Amino acid sequence: MPHELIEVAATTGYRAVCLFLESMDVLPRMPRFSLVDDRAARREAKVRMTDLGISLDLAYPFTLAGRTEVRDFKPSLEAAADLDARFVNVLMYDRDPERRLERLAQFCALATSFDLGVVVEFFPASQIPSLTTAAAQLRALDGGDTIGINVDLLHLYRSGGDIAQLAATSPEHILYAQYCDAPLQRDAAQHAYEASSDRMLAGDGALDLRGFSQALPPNCLASIELPRDAAIDRGLSQQDRARAALSSVLRAIER
Repeated sequence: MPHELIEVAATTGYRAVCLFLESMDVLPRMPRFSLVDDRAARREAKVRMTDLGISLDLAYPFTLAGRTEVRDFKPSLEAAADLDARFVNVLMYDRDPERRLERLAQFCALATSFDLGVVVEFFPASQIPSLTTAAAQLRALDGGDTIGINVDLLHLYRSGGDIAQLAATSPEHILYAQYCDAPLQRDAAQHAYEASSDRMLAGDGALDLRGFSQALPPNCLASIELPRDAAIDRGLSQQDRARAALSSVLRAIER
């Protein structure tokens, strides 16, 4: 649950969290909750963050598809703003390029009205599959300095990108980043499962975390996205998994 994640973050050395505002059917291990509809749960999360000195970097899930009505996101954006989120994360699945850009512009305008920044997360299975396409979308949007890209290191590699490509991207477009590790290659049929459930601790795979860190703009916020269903199945606690993730990433980027 969100308040539990906040407590785990505070006790294992983190300064911020990324929160889903409501559970998703495609993530069956996630408990059922809604910080959008359940105001008591939202208040509890907010109090825990305030008391424990934890901030909210990124709020999920916001998905723009062909039938999306941007106005329908207003309650979720209101909840994100109430929780003092820095950014909201957007995935884009609309196949129509003109409508996709138009909807993104509408969404960004609505988010900005709540004083929320927006980061577009590229993902190989989406209609913004790579860093190159995300940067092109941002150039077409021209949304200002609170609209940018979330670069997930796993998605960077699985989309055919690399650290050199990241380093060559306009730094003003890179507003957020997410760390994990993985093999350099994996069967494409496993990519969705890997992303949601089977990432590796830093140092257990072959991704260049130190190069990734050095290629990010100096003021870029970053987090660790490292779901490991196998660790849950082995009975490792939330605290143990959180500590292991943080310590592995710190070792990888500081060595």
